[in-house]
Amino acid sequence: MWWVLFAALGAVAWLLQSWRVGLLVLLLWCLYEFCLVPTVCRITTRQGLWCLEPVRGRLFACTPAHQQVKNDALWWLIGLRNPFRKRQLPDTGRNTGVLVVSPVVRARLDQTDRIVLILAGGGTLVTAVWAVSGYF
Repeated sequence: MWWVLFAALGAVAWLLQSWRVGLLVLLLWCLYEFCLVPTVCRITTRQGLWCLEPVRGRLFACTPAHQQVKNDALWWLIGLRNPFRKRQLPDTGRNTGVLVVSPVVRARLDQTDRIVLILAGGGTLVTAVWAVSGYF
């Protein structure tokens, strides 16, 4: 349904030769990818497997603990450390014999998510700059 809406608005933008409608389509696609697309959590668990719980939007995770890891991954995506990260106690599960994946490894986004989030972030930036410069 969303892709039909994007295609229809894209066709309207093309027929009207309107860059403003084109920017609206780009902004709606970015909003869809950030907040509305049905996907899975995809955070690496401590055992190294992906969490497959359903979520809405590539920016969100299924639980507060996974959201914190995803926030770290999003900050790493732009080359920064998460300044809002809560300090955690060291993991005490060393004697259980279970492989524990480090937080740095857990805070890696899937390649598909990285690509789409970079494109959507770039699209949002282009939309904002072009919309503001179009009024001057």
